[in-house]
Amino acid sequence: MVCRVVQWYKWQKCIIGYEIKVYMSIEPKIIRITTVPLSLKILLKGQHRFMSSNGFEVIGVSSQEKELEEVQNEEGIRVVSIEMTRMIAPLKDVKSLWNFYKLCKKEKPMIVHSHTPKAGIVSMLGAKLAGVPIRLHTVAGMPLMEAKGIKRTILDVVEKLTYASATKVYPNSKGLYDFILQNNFAPKSKLKVIANGSSNGIDTAFFAPEQISDTQKVRLKKELEINDNDFVFVFVGRLVADKGINELVTAFSKLSKEKKNIKILLVGPFESDLDPLNNETLEEIKKNKNIIAVGYQKDVRPYFAISNILTFPSYREGFPNVVMQAGAMGLPSIVSDINGCNEIIEEGKNGTIIPVKDSNAIYSAMQRMMDDEVFYKQLKSNVREMITSRYEQSLVWNALLEEYNTLLKEKGYVV
Repeated sequence: MVCRVVQWYKWQKCIIGYEIKVYMSIEPKIIRITTVPLSLKILLKGQHRFMSSNGFEVIGVSSQEKELEEVQNEEGIRVVSIEMTRMIAPLKDVKSLWNFYKLCKKEKPMIVHSHTPKAGIVSMLGAKLAGVPIRLHTVAGMPLMEAKGIKRTILDVVEKLTYASATKVYPNSKGLYDFILQNNFAPKSKLKVIANGSSNGIDTAFFAPEQISDTQKVRLKKELEINDNDFVFVFVGRLVADKGINELVTAFSKLSKEKKNIKILLVGPFESDLDPLNNETLEEIKKNKNIIAVGYQKDVRPYFAISNILTFPSYREGFPNVVMQAGAMGLPSIVSDINGCNEIIEEGKNGTIIPVKDSNAIYSAMQRMMDDEVFYKQLKSNVREMITSRYEQSLVWNALLEEYNTLLKEKGYVV
């Protein structure tokens, strides 16, 4: 009798004769990796604990920053630091690759699942070299979409190598799925959009208007010098050129000269090293009293709660959490016509869609939101239900859990 015991992905023979399969109850090990730990902490919040409670040993891997320890404490998982840089840095990247390869040889995970571009190439190539059987990469936006010349060529090569090293690739929007196929980055057989898109879905009980009390809203408005009759636009995200901030500030500056009682909240950090704003934009933010830049905020819900409209004119996205969060908080959105945004927002139903890099289009959309009360109320009446019905977090988490279990069974591991 031949008895085979499955331990991770290695079969071990025991008694000679006919064949029986005996499966060990060891939890399959999965490594989740992002370039910076803020992505593990924010973009995948709660998902690590969910997978741990559903039969996986989860290890979080990212660069060494304070958020990595916070992930360990908040999610109850083990974490390992491997230094990675978001810039093109071949020598540092080779070192990161070697360190991740060694980690895989030591931990022997069944699954490595990467998010963000640099973590993708480091982990997919390292995991393949180490013999990890299931190598998954989620695509949530591509910097190469805005790159040109030699930089675009390099990023194209890196993207193709990442997908070639992965066993499955998960674009987190239908637009990215189409873009990958159109550019021949990966065959259709490797691609899949989990659920309706999004990397983590949205906790619609947490992002809900009733979570912010009237007292909180009054206090925050007073602090920011916002009057009750002000019409408030809000942007949430990194204050960089790729997010359309130059065009947004230009449009708002024009509108604020024509309209009284309007404000715009800019919620997020400046990133002057990677993608700086124009000097004219920075100067306008500084001098225009109706532009209120509040920096990075751990909890963005109060800022949504005192706003009327999300303005999100980004150049490129995967599947933007901010647009889902705003919708769950009851805010219609003005978004650019890019993948992800044009899937969450349906024109005239829960927001409006404008051309990319067009400050005049932003201006016109903002003006209409203020002037056309019937249109605005129509959008607002639909917006939350359109998020809860399609992107509730539990739907995304369970779809990913089912995907993991299916892939494990295909490799002979019974869960």
